[in-house]
Amino acid sequence: MAELSLALSQLDLPLVHPFKITRGEESVSHTALFRLHWRALEGLGESSPIPRYGESIESIYAWYREHPIHGDDPYLTHALLEGIPSAARCGLDIALHDLMGKDLGKPLYRLLGLDPQLTPTTSFTIGISKPELTLQKIAEIGSHPVIKVKLGLGSLQDQVATIELVRSKYGGAIRLDANEGWTPESAVQILKELHRYDIEFCEQPIPAGSPEKLRYIRDHSAIPIVTDEDSKDASDLPALRGCVDGINVKLVKCGGICGALAMIHTARALKLKVMLGCMVESAILSTAAAHLSPLVDWADLDGPFLTAQDPFAGVTYDNGKLILPDGPGLGVRELARVD
Repeated sequence: MAELSLALSQLDLPLVHPFKITRGEESVSHTALFRLHWRALEGLGESSPIPRYGESIESIYAWYREHPIHGDDPYLTHALLEGIPSAARCGLDIALHDLMGKDLGKPLYRLLGLDPQLTPTTSFTIGISKPELTLQKIAEIGSHPVIKVKLGLGSLQDQVATIELVRSKYGGAIRLDANEGWTPESAVQILKELHRYDIEFCEQPIPAGSPEKLRYIRDHSAIPIVTDEDSKDASDLPALRGCVDGINVKLVKCGGICGALAMIHTARALKLKVMLGCMVESAILSTAAAHLSPLVDWADLDGPFLTAQDPFAGVTYDNGKLILPDGPGLGVRELARVD
């Protein structure tokens, strides 16, 4: 059989607006593009490494320089992925699944036994902005039915004012994400103030690592609590039982599709709700996650909304509802060659 061959490159994605959260701001997102070749097929993968976890595009390159792929069977996924750090594993995992689907001539959701009609509606994320830019973003979103608003910087009064401003112009569902920006006490205080604005849930209100403090917030808030940084992979979830209402699964955190499936099934066993999330990324990574979305309660797969020039096309949206491509593998099309 033909040997597997991997080519890596950097994908630069200019954004529609600068994207700001508690940890920084970017106008161009940089991700790692994976091209996995086998026989006459090419499997596409992508990773958007998170510096918070000590991972970067450079660390991905370094891993594969020191640990080149050896194998001639893309179906031996567990052996091929074993021991690889999460961000580096994510891109290879997705490329392997794309390659298998193309070899079999089936969409990924079919290989997973999932019904594409059961996809959820994704939120549209609004980064931290000045009031005038926030209003501009709300106007651009139009009738999209769900938004997620980033908070966590500035005074509590200013953050409450941001949500008041958003709610004055927007009638759909609102989710919050503080990206570890609050203390337990300030979280309880601000969530009490924000409850009147009909908030669906709040994501990661405090720094990760203190499940009992999340329990304290949940016990003192009428707004459900969802983790992100506290739920990196399946091994993190047992400690969260009874402390939160749900978790955010991101392929780049847990190492790809295999890791995401492990998180989803573990969360269900623990009676936790599940959201599929993303970073600022291209349609490759967002589409890979979208194929898993019939398994979850909520989606935050809006990477393609945030980028101004995406050289790939895959998942589409019908008033926010995820529409899965029916081509083989991921079903992602390359609009402009990127090397």
